[in-house]
Amino acid sequence: MPETEKTSLDAEARADEKAASDSVHSVDGDEALRLVGTVRTSQFSEEYNLKLRRKLDLLIPPLCAAVYFTQFLDKTSLNYASIMGLPITGQACWPCRFLIFEFPTTYISQKLRVAKYLGANIVIWGILLMLQAVGTSFGAFFALRFLLGMCECCVAPILILIISMFYKKNEQAGASRISWFYVMNGLTQVFGGFVAYGITFYSGNRLVPYKIIYILLGGLAILVGLSVLIWMPDSPVNAHFLTKEERIAALERVRDDQGGTENHHIKKEQIYEALLDIRTWLIVLATLFTSIPNGALSNFSNIVIKSFGYTHQTLILSTPAGAVAAITTLFCGWYSDKKGERQLPVVVALVPTILGTALLIGLNNSSKKGGLLFGVYLIGTFGSALSTIYAYNASNTSGHTKKSTVNSLTLVSFAVGNIIGTQIFQPSDAPEYIPGKIAIMVLLTAQLVLSLLIRWINLRLNVKKRAKLAEIKQQNGWSDADVQRERDKHAFSDLTDKQNIYFIYTA
Repeated sequence: MPETEKTSLDAEARADEKAASDSVHSVDGDEALRLVGTVRTSQFSEEYNLKLRRKLDLLIPPLCAAVYFTQFLDKTSLNYASIMGLPITGQACWPCRFLIFEFPTTYISQKLRVAKYLGANIVIWGILLMLQAVGTSFGAFFALRFLLGMCECCVAPILILIISMFYKKNEQAGASRISWFYVMNGLTQVFGGFVAYGITFYSGNRLVPYKIIYILLGGLAILVGLSVLIWMPDSPVNAHFLTKEERIAALERVRDDQGGTENHHIKKEQIYEALLDIRTWLIVLATLFTSIPNGALSNFSNIVIKSFGYTHQTLILSTPAGAVAAITTLFCGWYSDKKGERQLPVVVALVPTILGTALLIGLNNSSKKGGLLFGVYLIGTFGSALSTIYAYNASNTSGHTKKSTVNSLTLVSFAVGNIIGTQIFQPSDAPEYIPGKIAIMVLLTAQLVLSLLIRWINLRLNVKKRAKLAEIKQQNGWSDADVQRERDKHAFSDLTDKQNIYFIYTA
């Protein structure tokens, strides 16, 4: 073939490729196509990618951790206030706010720049949190808690989405990504417990101790929200702290995962697929089984410890449970990425909690306070199961609208579980609360079975995908290079995990 003709054909092919890329972007594709297109045109060394990942780690996980630290301090503030003279009772059903706002806020965030939307919500919730120091009636307090839900329910879905945009599957759950922000659940128990305990020594009469808690936490939330507005990137496409070359490299790093980054079009067909996917409902059920104990223990763990005969020491004695939760979360995150697993770490997290609950039941009415406290501390391990579920969603769901829908359903299930959980420890069962402890043990045992079932389904789906891909490869006479080229084309097409034959599930 003459060189001029070959050059002409190459140029035509590139033009067709660009047209296809533009078409995908304008209708269905990812925002990433604006930078990298459907064909991998840039190669970056392993050393370059490691340097880039370190740069990402210095900004994104710390900001995510600060956001979650602030949010969980708010959630546990009621736990502290109940020990510090809060004159309001009956507000236990605040998680119902998530049921109303979760889906609207998730789809609104898809239309906007997610980090800016998140930051604005955090600033507003900080203001609302400080106002709780003013209200003294149940109605005012409940209204503020309800409005807090409107601002807070966008947090977990957006943080999961941001992590999945910037990190590969084998990096998402580990000690510097999702587990880094979820570990704040445990650390807030340590930090908040000591702060609340210190405030109990306040001898002034200008402010009641519980009001100081709300003013401090609200001010912290405002500072964190402003930090997110200034520094948190919305996606690799417009990450201001990266050069253009680094933004391209960030996208190429995640291309093989086939998870995409962002798409501002809400696709009804992806919503339907999410609702018809059996794995969605199994994850919803798994979240529910974890969240019922969470709702019970996050609101009443101090009361359980107080039932052992302690008073203000309760605020300090609850802190080791937070340390146990933090260590377990980091370990499960590390194990999850190291072994490419998502469900086995859930099992690792649940077994100690089941044993701890059994210990509390077995030592009921005994004077062995050390054994009872040890049981409470063991229970702290179950919280890392939810962080692994977050990582599971990030790694196993593709298609921006489908991912948003699954994350929303997960958080709705989290809210429902917390609502149910507030009813686990009934006053009539005090001080032993045996029915509640038995319920926690049964639920988490059931989740062990559920986790193994989800793992088996994902492995079976991967076997079917590999067989289908081998069939397509043979029919078309493709080489491995051809398969890789097709995989690259599909990476940022905003296809769902079911639509994309190249998407591989993480067990």
